[in-house]
Amino acid sequence: MKIKTISLITFVVLMLVNCNTNPFTGKKTMAFVSNEKLIPMSFQQYNQVLSESKVLEDTSEAKMLRRVGNKIKVAAERWLDANGYQGYTKDYEWEFKLIEDDIVNAWAMPGGKVAFYTGILPIAENERGVATIMGHEIAHALANHGQQRMSASMLQQAGAVAGTIALSEQEPEVQQGFMAAYGAGSQVLGMLPFSRKHETEADKIGLTLMAIAGYDPTDAYKLWERMGNAGNGEQPPEFLSTHPSHDTRISNLKDWAPDAIETAKKFGVNTFK
Repeated sequence: MKIKTISLITFVVLMLVNCNTNPFTGKKTMAFVSNEKLIPMSFQQYNQVLSESKVLEDTSEAKMLRRVGNKIKVAAERWLDANGYQGYTKDYEWEFKLIEDDIVNAWAMPGGKVAFYTGILPIAENERGVATIMGHEIAHALANHGQQRMSASMLQQAGAVAGTIALSEQEPEVQQGFMAAYGAGSQVLGMLPFSRKHETEADKIGLTLMAIAGYDPTDAYKLWERMGNAGNGEQPPEFLSTHPSHDTRISNLKDWAPDAIETAKKFGVNTFK
């Protein structure tokens, strides 16, 4: 059997064995690093960031952040339980921390570790805006996006190694040309669309979760209007970006809001704030 055939079979087996299921989409996802290994690693990294940052605990904003985070966490667990994923978050240790820094950002790590920077609060503007961001970040954690990104990066590196081996007898110029083309191509055609897909997925899941938590999803799109108006609207062309454009996100959130409301009603939520 040829080496290329063996490699292909090995790759297919790895893809079939090392996968998880996204509970929100029902689709299989890459999981070359198990959550049993990934979650403890993320806890360590999270604690490292906190130890090197000024974490606010007793301010009104920090308390509000925890309140919103806990509401959306409960909403997520209600959705998961109702859709056959009881115990899905058993290994999660939720934390919602506010870091004093002008960075306009928020992020989540596998296992339920969420951080906001104070720089994003003026753009969030109010509790509903915080809920929009929080839903998005919690969705990243629940959909195993960190695990998928790590797996995709490993796959990208494996492709580069395979190409190098295959061209090992070629001239150095050929090898260098391959690496340059592969690096650009795998990024633009692979990693960037993969990242944008995750961001879009997290927007949609987050919208549903914030609605189940009692926050009005019809207002969510305004966050991205404020993001653009605050000077954070300068973006590269969408196909060269890790994130969808602001306009794309605004349009999507407007389109998805009615479905989010209908889902929330199934959980007994009929009024929103």
